[in-house]
Amino acid sequence: MIEFLSPVSKKVMANREILPPGTLGKQIEAHSKKGELPNLKDVKFALLGIKENRGDVDFIGADISFDAYRKALYSLYPGNWNGKIIDLGDIEKGETAEDTRFAAKEVIAALLKKNIVPLILGGSQDLAYAQYRANDSLDQMVNMVNVDNRFDLGNAELPISNKSYVGKMVVDKPYNLFNYSVLGYQSFFNAPQEIALMDKLFFDAYRLGEITADITIVEPVMRDADIVTLDVTAIKSAELSYKNNESPNGFDGREICAISRYAGISNKVKSFGVYELSDSIESKSGSMLVAQILWYFIEGYNFRVEDDDFDNETLFTSYKVPVEDEVLEFKKSNKTERWWIVLPFISNVNNKLKRRTLLPCTYGEYFGACNQEIPERWLKARHKNEV
Repeated sequence: MIEFLSPVSKKVMANREILPPGTLGKQIEAHSKKGELPNLKDVKFALLGIKENRGDVDFIGADISFDAYRKALYSLYPGNWNGKIIDLGDIEKGETAEDTRFAAKEVIAALLKKNIVPLILGGSQDLAYAQYRANDSLDQMVNMVNVDNRFDLGNAELPISNKSYVGKMVVDKPYNLFNYSVLGYQSFFNAPQEIALMDKLFFDAYRLGEITADITIVEPVMRDADIVTLDVTAIKSAELSYKNNESPNGFDGREICAISRYAGISNKVKSFGVYELSDSIESKSGSMLVAQILWYFIEGYNFRVEDDDFDNETLFTSYKVPVEDEVLEFKKSNKTERWWIVLPFISNVNNKLKRRTLLPCTYGEYFGACNQEIPERWLKARHKNEV
């Protein structure tokens, strides 16, 4: 993967020299010389910039620099963390945007094979397609969670863009996308046809108001995610001083950092990408917020608790709830008190699940089942399993 990477800028490396002892900048090993990558042994996280923005529907020829985000992240102090963090530098623009996405896919896939979590700073969000395709070699279905005010489904027949890439994930082979969830969508940014298509595909969508009213509903969604992407335009424009984000509504700084921490805590999340970054984020506070989003993801990762040895029934309390013609089986971890609902394997259907699946849920969904309400996420997951 070294052939695709350019070093961290000299400005960032010079700024690192004047940082106080103990900051992340003094601990992160950076790709500072062309052709000399940091040692990957014992590495848990790899920061990676992807300088591609030609997939932006509003692209007007601007270049991207991630220097401000790196400086902000380097200036922070770590928590009580285990595992090494490296900075691989950037993937420069290729001859075409497709070339850049190919390079991104190869680098991310190489990191995943080494069980290293890529922390991606990206331009236009069509790069999420490369982040998704990097999982192809794992030969398993994956779940993707997108923190965004739009669904980005688009028309799969048209060229890929930052507003039209999820449709490509659905129709392009290999078919590895089991579920797609959007957190924080705003109805007025999404065509009625796309809202209807999300429902037809049995994908999950959570409105901004629904999440801000109870942010804990994010936890079971993230617990089931393999890939997490975040479009910074889902954040209030005032929080970022982002002149190209036209929306005054969105997540505030505390909410987006809490969502990032939930993503880190999830035992399944293997890659985390922050997209739609540009030099239009002019303030230091905007760059610092992006740095803190990454900080909280790493913080959450270091608080992961393994409680999914589901073959050991002594670790769980099981509850069977008759609802209409179904008997729903819930499991509660005795260690973490997290809840799951059993999604039965349909043996006569050819799918990649190959086994009974436990779908993360909340106590509220168990309580609702006791009142004869079948959880909507369970119904959608079962329909997808039967397709």
